[in-house]
Amino acid sequence: MRGRTSVVAALAVTASLVVAPAASAAIARCDTKPIQTALKALASVGAGIAVTVKSPRCGVWNGGVGLADRRTGRKVVGNEHSRIGSDTKTWTATIVLQLVGEGKIKLDDTVDHYLPGLIRTKLYDGRKITIRQLLQHTSGLPDYLDAPFWDNEEAHRWDHIEPLQTVEQALTLPPPDRAPSGFAYANTNYNLAGLIVTKVTGRSIGTEIDQRIIKHLGLRETSWPGDRTTIPKPDLRGYVKQAGTLMDKTEWNTSEADASGELISTGADATVFWTALLTGKLLAPAQLAEMKQTILDDFGKDYGLGVEGYRLAPGLVTWGHSGSMASGHKFRNAVTDDGQRAVTLLIGTDTFNSDEVESVIGNLIRDLR
Repeated sequence: MRGRTSVVAALAVTASLVVAPAASAAIARCDTKPIQTALKALASVGAGIAVTVKSPRCGVWNGGVGLADRRTGRKVVGNEHSRIGSDTKTWTATIVLQLVGEGKIKLDDTVDHYLPGLIRTKLYDGRKITIRQLLQHTSGLPDYLDAPFWDNEEAHRWDHIEPLQTVEQALTLPPPDRAPSGFAYANTNYNLAGLIVTKVTGRSIGTEIDQRIIKHLGLRETSWPGDRTTIPKPDLRGYVKQAGTLMDKTEWNTSEADASGELISTGADATVFWTALLTGKLLAPAQLAEMKQTILDDFGKDYGLGVEGYRLAPGLVTWGHSGSMASGHKFRNAVTDDGQRAVTLLIGTDTFNSDEVESVIGNLIRDLR
């Protein structure tokens, strides 16, 4: 659940600007040129993309390019709901770190301390894997999605799958290739973290995210779907390329993704979450500092505890976490270290030029004022 170009019959560029009433002085200084430049570049990507931008002078801006629904011709306007995939990992890591701050979990305790006997094979030993290693993908555990069970992922499109089952699938696999830092991205790590949260709190990771983040921040457009296969309206439809044709795969039971990638949200809600996270409204300073301690991942980029660090421009520190789902939904974002500037993209297809999109995000967040 981690984060190619096609032609769309019609592309639309739409936008709305939302600013606080008290910010009238700031409105006069708002320069939307960087946003309009970014929209024109994104329109050439050939995908339905919902865009949310936050800046000090322009407030929160929602817009989009392309079609949210290719069958009906409905255009993207920026308020669409979408699966955010592995961006969920940041929300999960936030819950774990909150529990660390409350003294209920220790980052350097082992998995076996909380789930005794669960990981005991010839290749993997939960007595030697810490909570920190789960959140940083340095546990050495393989990704359950590499198991033969998932060779035909669509065959399980409607299935309810427990997170424990995904862990059991991973334990049958050989160890993954690892970066020199020990990093090996595996959704298994986060489903395990979710199981530990349940053991400690007596509630599912979905319930903890709902109570501690969604309700706490008043995120009315964010939800944990469970076995619900649909996305709330208005939805950004998800398209997957099969035999040269983009097929609508929006409806999907994503229960197996659990703590590693199950959330549904909007660009605006995701921006509120990331802003709250980076400005200390969700984590105490000590835990936020732990989250930002990074190593180099398998792409040579920075990875902390559930966060990706992006070097988009000299002297510009930004954070985010990409997301990808079998339903075709993609998530990309970047937020400055002070939470003042943010760019969030919800993308409705798995077929687009990723480098081009990342370049647009980098240029936009650099130029926002």
